[in-house]
Order: sequence, then structure tokens, then C-alpha cells
Amino acid sequence: MSAALMNFQPVLDDIVATLRPELGQAGTVASYIPALARVDARQFGIALRTCDGEEAFAGDGEVPFSIQSVSKLFTLTLAMQRMGDALWERIGREPSGNPFNSLVQLENEQGKPRNPFINAGAIAVADRLVSQAAVDGGSAKADILALMSGLCGEPIAFDEEVAKSEADTGFRNVALANFMKSFGKIDNDVGTVLDTYFHQCSLRMSCRQLARAAAFLCRDGAHPIDGEPGITGERQTRRINALMLTCGTYDAAGDVAFSIGLPCKSGVGGGIVAVVPDKLTLCVWSPALDATGNSLLGMKALELFVTRTGLSVF
Repeated sequence: MSAALMNFQPVLDDIVATLRPELGQAGTVASYIPALARVDARQFGIALRTCDGEEAFAGDGEVPFSIQSVSKLFTLTLAMQRMGDALWERIGREPSGNPFNSLVQLENEQGKPRNPFINAGAIAVADRLVSQAAVDGGSAKADILALMSGLCGEPIAFDEEVAKSEADTGFRNVALANFMKSFGKIDNDVGTVLDTYFHQCSLRMSCRQLARAAAFLCRDGAHPIDGEPGITGERQTRRINALMLTCGTYDAAGDVAFSIGLPCKSGVGGGIVAVVPDKLTLCVWSPALDATGNSLLGMKALELFVTRTGLSVF
């Protein structure tokens, strides 16, 4: 075991021990998605991967869960790979300051989503992936699975029950997609785009797998496993990390930057991925959410980690 791993494992173990008495005591699971409403809130996992490939995990760090909006980080990466700066012609890069599924802001801005991490923005990204897959003669969903499995070095799959649950109840997302279509900001069939979007949100992964998959973001875009360049360029990696810091935690991004000081991307499944550039990626998971839709104990864990390690971008 390397010195780097020896230094971090006790930190993760201590965070789990500190937070264990709080499991299931506060927050609520994402009940508006029926398949997520049944998840036991009394779970907490944490894992990290360093730039040199060392991994550590604690608690429920190897329990798979629905990554939900954490997937937006990876579909954005895929779209930036395929389209480069052309992606930003229809998607903004500003914090929204509104709920992640707001229709009001989208109308005020003529169907152009404020950023790629709110629902409208991620649906717009899915539309670009569908278009690109059609040119390549493939499938956007297959491209997403190939990216995730390649980053992890092990098979990653969709949770079809969660995808169906989202499709059956995702009326607001249907409205967002049709609204953008009415402004000419969606090119493909709305049903096809939403099927891609609902499936990306249903990806099932553990903290360990997510920390590994996101590790290109702390390595200037180099592949987490083989170290080869090209997942993203150094410039694109900086931009993704910047968007995570300013837009990655719904309308709590300012508070997260203030209290944690790391680029983060959260999801209503209770997962949060955080990046310490040039050092490591970290993933925390606990299903009970706070009022902003972010994992209650996940945020506490990130604060504890930063406090105990001194790692921050500031």
C-alpha cells in the first residue's frame, strides 16, 4: 500500500465513523422518482482515486446507486469530445440561480438553457449526442455506456427500472424538451432525446467507480486507467471543472464553493463527485437530500474531508 493511500484511508474511515450516527436522521430521498423513493436512506459511502491511480474507499463505497445528474458531467464530456466549442452555440455557461427544472428561465431566454448541468441543458446535450450518433451510424446510449465502461475499466449498465420510472413520471422534463423544440433548439425527435436522457440518469455505479471514472478531471484529461491523453484536453478539463464549481450543485453552487471550495457535480440519487485538480477525485453518496436536492451527509462529508486534508482550489 502506497504512502498516498495510507494517508487517505484513515481520513475516509474517520469521516464514516463521524457521520454514521446521523444516517437516516435528516433529509429526504428523491420521492418524485418512484424507483428512488424506495432507497434506504441509512447508507453512506465515500471513495477517492489519486492522480497516480491509488484508490481508497470506506462505508458503502462499493454499493451501486443511481447516479442521476452526476451523469451530466460525463455526457457533457462526450459532447465536448465530439463537437468542441460548437456545443456552446445553444447552451450557456452561467449559473442559473433557479431550480434545476425551471421553465420560467427557459422561456425568458428563448429556449437556450443557462448551463449544461440543469435539466434543460442536459437534455440539449443529449440532443447533440443523438445527432452525432446518427452521423456515426450508432446509438447515443451505446456511446454513453462505452465511455463509462472505458473510464472504469469494468462494465457499467443502465438501471432499466429507474429509466422507466423517470419516463413514467418525468412530465416536467417532457415539457422542457418540447419547449426547447418549439424554439428550434432541439433537432431530434423529443421522445428519442428524452429516452437518452432518462437512461443516462439511470446509470448505476458505486462511489469507487465514479471516483475512478471522473479521475481524468484531476489529470488534465488523461485516461484514469492507462494515462493516455485525450479524454479531454487540458483546456477542456479546466472548463469542465469551472462549470462544476459554478453550476454543478443546482442553485447551491455559491454555498458549496464557500464551504467546500472544490468543483462538484451532484445528483438526486445522493451522489456527489468532487475534484481536487492535480491530486485526486472524490465521490460521496448518501440518499437523503437537503432542500436544494444535494446529499445532506454527502455535503457534510466533503466539508470534513476538506477540513481534515486542507485540500481546496482556493
